Amino acid sequence: MSVRVLPDSLINQIAAGEVVERPASVVKELVENALDAGADQIFIDVIDGGRTLISVIDNGAGMSREDLQKSVMRHATSKLPDDDLLNINFMGFRGEALPSIASVSDMTIDTCNGADENGWCLDCNINEIKPSDWEIGTRIRVKNLFSKTPARLKFLRADKAEMMSVLDVVKRLAMARADVGFTLNNKWRFPKNQDMSQRIADVMGNDVQGRMLQINVGSASDSSMRLTGFISEPTLRRASSVDQYLFVNGRPVKDKVLVGALRAAYMDVMHAREFPLCALYLTINPRYVDVNVSPAKTEVHFLEPSHVRAFIIKALRDALAKTLNHNIHFSGSVGTEKTISKPVYFNAENRPKVSSPHYAPDIAFMFKAPVSENKQSYEVNTPEQTPEEINLPLGRVIGQVANKYILAQSGDNLVIVDQHAAHERITYEHLRNHTIKVQPLLTPIVINMRAEDVEAVLSISDEMKNSGLHIDAFGDDAVAIFEKPADWDLNWAELLHAVADEVREYGHSSQLAEKLHLKLANYACHHSVRAGQKLDFNQMDTLLRDIEKTTRGGECNHGRPVYKIIPITEIDGWFERI
Repeated sequence: MSVRVLPDSLINQIAAGEVVERPASVVKELVENALDAGADQIFIDVIDGGRTLISVIDNGAGMSREDLQKSVMRHATSKLPDDDLLNINFMGFRGEALPSIASVSDMTIDTCNGADENGWCLDCNINEIKPSDWEIGTRIRVKNLFSKTPARLKFLRADKAEMMSVLDVVKRLAMARADVGFTLNNKWRFPKNQDMSQRIADVMGNDVQGRMLQINVGSASDSSMRLTGFISEPTLRRASSVDQYLFVNGRPVKDKVLVGALRAAYMDVMHAREFPLCALYLTINPRYVDVNVSPAKTEVHFLEPSHVRAFIIKALRDALAKTLNHNIHFSGSVGTEKTISKPVYFNAENRPKVSSPHYAPDIAFMFKAPVSENKQSYEVNTPEQTPEEINLPLGRVIGQVANKYILAQSGDNLVIVDQHAAHERITYEHLRNHTIKVQPLLTPIVINMRAEDVEAVLSISDEMKNSGLHIDAFGDDAVAIFEKPADWDLNWAELLHAVADEVREYGHSSQLAEKLHLKLANYACHHSVRAGQKLDFNQMDTLLRDIEKTTRGGECNHGRPVYKIIPITEIDGWFERI
């Protein structure tokens, strides 16, 4: 069979199979073009989920007649001025979107650049340009999507499902550019120059108000890398990743490195089957990231993925690790913080003076430090202090309810603390802050693996050693374990094969860190104050003081809240006193 060159129409339809997967793909490409054209108002209209009509109108720069003619030619673009694929600063750059969309639909373009005497209209079906009365920017109408490739229609979902995909695309682009106004079907509106906290609430829902932590961190080792945005407090989560918005140099992405770093940062404050909310913006030197990976431009490749991952994990964990002495969150705008001042105390003279030492577990079996020698006792023998002398975020103890919850008053607020969740977090952080005790093996554990898996596992051997596992190569197709965490009895072959799979897929692995987390979390859970255990005032007071000083003190290591703060004014409302 001889080699032949395919006709342009077929080439465009093949390209459309990569670029135009569904109506949402069309909306994404057209809106990104509008953003690249400098638009600050974009109107999107979709009929029948995008099958019948997709219309995108912008107030951007518009095109001249000559540029309009070129815009539907393959690989014609205005976005690579120096032909450098390592220095891409635009949403689009491939020059495939418009010809690909035109090849599978009936598309017309109206545009005006403000310099020509009139606007121009291009009918892509007949490739004819005529003068138009269009006055500013560009309008692109895509009718009868996939009418020229009817087999593709069978793979579209119901109109409502396709519409939800379009909405998701618009939301992601709206999160990328809070300075731009977006309107979808005159129903979903995101005003231009909107405050970022309000845009997050509009996109994610009003339940995020007052429950997002702000991130603004630069890399100490790389001045060109910066992470900004917002992440949810651990008690605010979703059942899926629907409200995770990730951006690299302003581009919405679904990147495995970023998703993995987000998951690792929340590992010990949220259940593995739950998902935090975020709007995170990574700024990095364009030469350190390749956005020319897929036609849809949703994936990127980092030059140093492990460096990026470590930077993000540290930034997020530092934000999540703030103690109560730094901040307590109340209802308000996204990311705002208020600190309780001048707490009101109950009558200290009436407080019972009892001593009932609290059981503290022996945890030395797992750690080098002799932790068990300093058994923790929840009792205090310090002189009473006046309200002016101390400032306690969780206030002074009032009492205990159902032997489960500690009640306290701080300022004009009622504080309710889950005693088990509080002590569980204290114990977990106590465990994490000690070096893991390792067990040298007289006879190494040898695990046979494929040569490529050996290379993958060894690439993160230093990281695994920090978790107490010392490995090295044992020939070309095996790995030997020389030291392991004390009292850990795991299926090491299964673990290392899982590690290898993750490293080869994502460039990193969280398998061992997750095993360590589960080990510590289970131990902390089983060796903490239980629900139903009666505590005296000294024990309750000490528990509150300890949780105030504990990192990630707002939730236990399963992600359940440790405390709730109820303003007295809210209680007044219950009893119609307002």
